[in-house]
Amino acid sequence: MAEAHQAVAFQFTVTPEGIDLQLSHQALTEIYLSGVRSWKKKIIRLKVSPCLFCLFVLSLCLFIIITVTCLFFLVITAFTQCQALVSAVLFSTMLWLLLIFTMRLCLKQLLSYHRWMFEQHGKMSNTTKVWVALVRIFSGRKPLLYSYQGSLPNLPLPPIKDTVKRYLESVRPLMDDTEYERMNNLAAEFESSLGNRLQWYLKLKALWAANYVSDWWEEYVYLRGRSPLMVNSNYYGMDFLYVTPTPIQAARAGNSIYAFFLYRRKLNKEEIKPSRIPGIGIPLCAAQCERIFNTTRTPGEETDSVQHWQDSDYIAVYHRGRYFRLRVYQAGRLLCPREIEFQIQRILDDPAPPSKGEANLGALTAGDRIPWAKARTKYFSSGVNKRSLDCIEKAAFFVTLDDDEQGMMGDDPAASLDCYAKSLLHGKCYDRWFDKSFSVVYFKNGKNGINAEHSWADAPVLSHLWEYTLATDCFQLGYNAEGHCKGEVDSSLPRPQKLNWEIPPECEEQISQSLAVAQALADDVDFHVFAFRDFGKGKVKRCRVSPDAFIQIALQLAYFRSRRTFCLTYESSMTRLFREGRTETVRSCSNESSAFVRALEGGEVRLRLFRAASEKHQNLYRMAMTGAGIDRHLFCLYVVSKYLGVESLFLKEVLAEPWRLSTSQTPIQQMELFDMVNHPEYVSCGGGFGPVADDGYGVSYSILGENVINFHISCKHSCPDTDAHKFGALIRKALHDLMQLLSPNHKEPNKTEESRPEVKKDL
Repeated sequence: MAEAHQAVAFQFTVTPEGIDLQLSHQALTEIYLSGVRSWKKKIIRLKVSPCLFCLFVLSLCLFIIITVTCLFFLVITAFTQCQALVSAVLFSTMLWLLLIFTMRLCLKQLLSYHRWMFEQHGKMSNTTKVWVALVRIFSGRKPLLYSYQGSLPNLPLPPIKDTVKRYLESVRPLMDDTEYERMNNLAAEFESSLGNRLQWYLKLKALWAANYVSDWWEEYVYLRGRSPLMVNSNYYGMDFLYVTPTPIQAARAGNSIYAFFLYRRKLNKEEIKPSRIPGIGIPLCAAQCERIFNTTRTPGEETDSVQHWQDSDYIAVYHRGRYFRLRVYQAGRLLCPREIEFQIQRILDDPAPPSKGEANLGALTAGDRIPWAKARTKYFSSGVNKRSLDCIEKAAFFVTLDDDEQGMMGDDPAASLDCYAKSLLHGKCYDRWFDKSFSVVYFKNGKNGINAEHSWADAPVLSHLWEYTLATDCFQLGYNAEGHCKGEVDSSLPRPQKLNWEIPPECEEQISQSLAVAQALADDVDFHVFAFRDFGKGKVKRCRVSPDAFIQIALQLAYFRSRRTFCLTYESSMTRLFREGRTETVRSCSNESSAFVRALEGGEVRLRLFRAASEKHQNLYRMAMTGAGIDRHLFCLYVVSKYLGVESLFLKEVLAEPWRLSTSQTPIQQMELFDMVNHPEYVSCGGGFGPVADDGYGVSYSILGENVINFHISCKHSCPDTDAHKFGALIRKALHDLMQLLSPNHKEPNKTEESRPEVKKDL
């Protein structure tokens, strides 16, 4: 995590004359700008229905005019009538705004209630039942995508004593008595002295801004990072695991590119349904959706920036070292899938060679950020290079037409799946544009996948788009008998425009250096992807256990068996119940989970310990979702300490602790788009990310239907203590051991899931 620049912020000293308050312009500016950004978004999202507004105003005006006329027995003058009409319009408008404000305020207060999350599953209290009914009344019948933005509550700021207490509890299983006593003393000293001073600053920000975390999180965790985005930050999503809808590369691109633009059209019209908590229907923040398309991350020497454009009628396409502009609109009309396929095929058939220095140009986005920022300023700030770079950065999204074949195939399907993951994560290090909000990769055999930049949004937002695209591609658009897109082609379409570059030798040298850095990073990544089909969510839930808690305890057991110790574990949880919320950390390694693992490994099987570990994990997850997490609060306190120019040994040690086990679940959000019963193979294999620590693991998992759990495991070859395939085997064994504990009659399967061949189906 990048450190904030030191600055003198609010300093309090008690003197005989009273309190001396010293203010820093930089600190005040930071608070002011955070609030301004929040209020701008609030004003932009202040939308009302014009029809309802006009109807309300006209009705009230008519009522007032009739009332006034009757009162004066029809002898009122025309001038007085005009005054009454103006007054009626003003009064009704103010009354309308007051009504809207009251409705939103009531809904905001209702959405601040989170006790429902801590109630026992299947047992809803009367209070919660009344609350659910009120939420539905105030939510409206047909909300638009951003309808709830003004009603979402602000992220609460936890008391510092609660955060410190929860932190000490989380690190207890990782420290011996001496280490823990030392950390306990540091925490007590911090809480009683500097901590209160830093907390006051955060209270001020929390009052002024909608979210006291998100802008600093984006700035200091993502945009100020100077290491490569590839592997370290970007993540990927996979295609269907067992199905390839068509083997024709251009056809697959035609359908899915068309589906992407259908989604963008719905996004611009706010026709996408707001995301909600399944079952109870509580809305989630949709602010991250604003930057899905037409967005890029621009490198800077000190910090990067995220640039977003309102619209773009083209995409940028890479193929065999060449870059093209492909317009997908003709005279205001979105090209049909068959026409997009035709244009993609033109690019595939184009024999023109790359211009000098163009072939490996994308490596600049894969290497360190400072060299790319300097090269961008020096070689791409004017002339033909600037025009071509602008074309890529302002495109709706980026497309790579890859000459390789990927997916589960060949004599070793498991190894081919690992290769598929690595290709999506980093490719050849020069054939992806890692700065774009997302890049779509189409392989020669019809497989596809997606690579996403992380600063603008989190994985669930992109997953929503990816699910829509996959479902629209297969279930709505489909292909003809030959595997081509449906529709007719307008032969007068202009050819895709090849971008031109003038790359001097000095820039070529920098491209080579960035490529060397990226290649070394990519070669060091060890990946293992597998579909666990022996049992899934259905069997776990029948044992009255949360599937996520079950998997997290299995990961703790697998890690302990691999290293004979526990580690600081990161599980990503969302905070989108709050305005502009992003993520919070669930510290999955708890006293309860470690006690269970030690007992199990010691031959003492106690179901009670497992139940306690599972319930603890669920409680930690709920607390993280409701704003009572640990790490974002400590992170913001650390940023404040840097603005104050003071050092905290406690915060320094907390934020220096490595996450050797970084995990994340990628749930399916739009189950209605897929038929998991009749077509279980038509679901994405999920996605993954690189390891966070050099000596640790990155584990992403997706729970598909009732019987499948997909795992994506990453680590580094350079660490002798990590091995993705061995850790995968330990996860499988841990899952079976836990199920054997919960269900003693459970039998081991005879066959592994990797032997299942890929099938190709026409819908």
